[in-house]
Amino acid sequence: MSRCPWAKTDLYVRYHDAEWGVPVHDDRLLFEFLILEGAQAGLSWETILKKRATYREAFDHFDPAVVAKYGQKKKRSLLANAGIVRNRLKIDAAIQNAKCFLAVQDEFGAFDTYVWGFVGNAPKQNTWKSMKQVPASTPESDAMSKDLRRRGFKFVGSTICYAFMQAVGMVNDHLVECFRNAEVSKQSWNADRH
Repeated sequence: MSRCPWAKTDLYVRYHDAEWGVPVHDDRLLFEFLILEGAQAGLSWETILKKRATYREAFDHFDPAVVAKYGQKKKRSLLANAGIVRNRLKIDAAIQNAKCFLAVQDEFGAFDTYVWGFVGNAPKQNTWKSMKQVPASTPESDAMSKDLRRRGFKFVGSTICYAFMQAVGMVNDHLVECFRNAEVSKQSWNADRH
């Protein structure tokens, strides 16, 4: 059974086989990935995966309505939490992004409706044969990044947006030889739509 070559550790294998590239339409989970991808900037994704359970606890299971109301006391407790990335800018960005996320939900009815519009409301199926072919960003991630920044989001550069798109199945970047490529491509966009 062939996997994408980056899935080397047990943690990466579990994430690769169960989550990466699977279309996500749940706003809470989309918010989680948005915050985690921003937290990952400058670090490995494995570092974030190791801290994910603590992140969920520390950030009230990524409920954007709760995170948006965080004040100085909560910020201090997050900065003291060794189980997450203790970076003031990233913590401030998570709170700011929660507020912006809620504004997008108000405007579009769901963040899902907004964000999936950047790929025409259907996962983009790629046919990469090597990791060297997989881009760090695309015109779609450029457009998403530009619009998110215009709306006040932070830590949403094009590379972060593309990693987010890969994580939530907006693009299927499993290599063609990977057993998950065909499995993920079979999952219809509407299958788990809320």
